[in-house]
Amino acid sequence: MITAIRAHNLTRYFANFLAVDHLTFEVAAGQVLGYLGPNGSGKTTTIRMLLGLLHPSEGEAQVLGYDVVSQSELVRSQTGYMSQKFALYNELTIWENLAFYAGMYGVRDTRQISAILESLGLGAIKMQKAQNLSAGWRQRLALATAIVHRPRLLFLDEPTSGVDPTARRSFWDLIYELSTQGITIMVTTHYMDEAEYCSVIGIMRAGKLQALDEPGHLKASIPGQVWEIYVEPLLPALEAVEGLPGIVHATLASDHLRVITRLKSVPERLSSELSSKKMQVQKILPGEATIEDVFIAMQ
Repeated sequence: MITAIRAHNLTRYFANFLAVDHLTFEVAAGQVLGYLGPNGSGKTTTIRMLLGLLHPSEGEAQVLGYDVVSQSELVRSQTGYMSQKFALYNELTIWENLAFYAGMYGVRDTRQISAILESLGLGAIKMQKAQNLSAGWRQRLALATAIVHRPRLLFLDEPTSGVDPTARRSFWDLIYELSTQGITIMVTTHYMDEAEYCSVIGIMRAGKLQALDEPGHLKASIPGQVWEIYVEPLLPALEAVEGLPGIVHATLASDHLRVITRLKSVPERLSSELSSKKMQVQKILPGEATIEDVFIAMQ
């Protein structure tokens, strides 16, 4: 296995605040790593250390075989970075923005710039100014600036924040396409459904990496069972379920309750408890675990 990212005890303090807490993990070349966690969990700080933009307080990391501290320029020359607040020049056209960023990487070949624009569907509108673009098209242009020099590894920090679901889905199609070209991708997100698209998922909370595995393995690791409970009335039933022993989490899911229990064989007990509180239980079905369930179970 060729390793694209290797971190050992990677740690970062800001004064007395521990932002990233002794991370140890590896990412194989060609993988799409989804780095999942709420805002403030240390995702961006991790990426900035891997890019050599922040020095770790403790620990070490290698990216594409280069040390992130002593060889940070080599790291950045072969990686692409799309930050949360990507900088585009509103008064410049799509073409001019991309040509500017290409020049920063030493790319002068206009054919390469055109090829990137075409691959992202921007060729037909390349003379539009950035200020006139929708959030989805600005997002594509930002991605173009991150890959114009054809990096081997791509860091995407909350790339779909602030765009509509259709644009999010289209952007993930682009991520898949880049992955098929052999590019390793590390993408941070707080959207649970997006993590399902990744080949490997890391779950961050309060600076700690709580899990790192394939989505299927993570979902199989939930201690207990997911249940779909169809019951009336819903809100009183939710309150009743939340007070029962052995309940990891309970929430509304459209027209029913979605409940995670610590025990696998509990439908009869749930039905009995709810019925004793005058709830009308229609059916209780086993549910399939999601990455959101994994995240909740780790709280």
